[in-house]
Amino acid sequence: MMSARHFLSMMDYTPDELVGVIRRGIELKDLRNRGVLFEPLKGRILAMIFEKSSTRTRVSFEAGMIQLGGQAIFLSPRDTQLGRGEPIADGARVMSRMVDAVMIRTFAHGNLTEFAAHSRVPVINGLSDDLHPCQLLADMQTYLEHRGSIKGKTVAWIGDGNNMCNSYIEAAIQFDFQLRVACPEGYEPNPQFMALAGDRVTVTRDPREAVKGAHLVSTDVWTSMGQEEETAKRIALFKPFQVTRALLDLAAEDVVFMHCLPAHRGEEISEDLLDDVRSVAWDQAENRLHAQKALLEFLVAPAYTPE
Repeated sequence: MMSARHFLSMMDYTPDELVGVIRRGIELKDLRNRGVLFEPLKGRILAMIFEKSSTRTRVSFEAGMIQLGGQAIFLSPRDTQLGRGEPIADGARVMSRMVDAVMIRTFAHGNLTEFAAHSRVPVINGLSDDLHPCQLLADMQTYLEHRGSIKGKTVAWIGDGNNMCNSYIEAAIQFDFQLRVACPEGYEPNPQFMALAGDRVTVTRDPREAVKGAHLVSTDVWTSMGQEEETAKRIALFKPFQVTRALLDLAAEDVVFMHCLPAHRGEEISEDLLDDVRSVAWDQAENRLHAQKALLEFLVAPAYTPE
């Protein structure tokens, strides 16, 4: 019964499967833009468990499920307490008998792996302290739409070696690109992901060095949820890592800039950067919807047809 496929990390699929999902995301986007009704998941239900709040993750999964003909149930941090009281395994056993897939946005990555181990249905990582793989599907779809294949290209990650950075490391392995990470000392990505990537990933203290000739430049907020008490310290430390138009000028001629949003203008990016023609952040945000629809279609079996 426990044979459901999950999506907890970019490493859960083969490179071909990942490319298939993002290409399918482009097709589903086209159907949506042409107003074609396509509802393969009619009668299917996605449970969405949020321990961390979210705008894009909630709207994209909920809207995506509805557009595919299914429905989504939103469980706020007040409605569920993963592992506080009821064991996660028990919650997984019960919930997975009632719904067709579960998306979880949580703190500890172990919450996801434990839930998935006891779930009959696919479990999707909507973000954990370790990884944010759904965002990377959207980012890879966006690059493909704007510039074609990312294979062999150079990507620069500027700022905190956080869950997004870890997912970029996994993407470098799966999509076959070089990744340069520019971060302050002590804010490197998780060594376990670095080890996995070998010489695909290099770490530097100099954003200019990282961005030089890069085809994609990405960043994220300096203070993630749960780190608020470190804000002042982080702002001082990360100041030299702000992405500006001048910094982007050092990148490849055809560079695109991405930010998974929400953005703090004047901190990790200059005030005007999202308005720069090289920024594709709004397309990237929209593609959360399309890439995740492709993922849901891939993971959730179509509803039964009447005999």
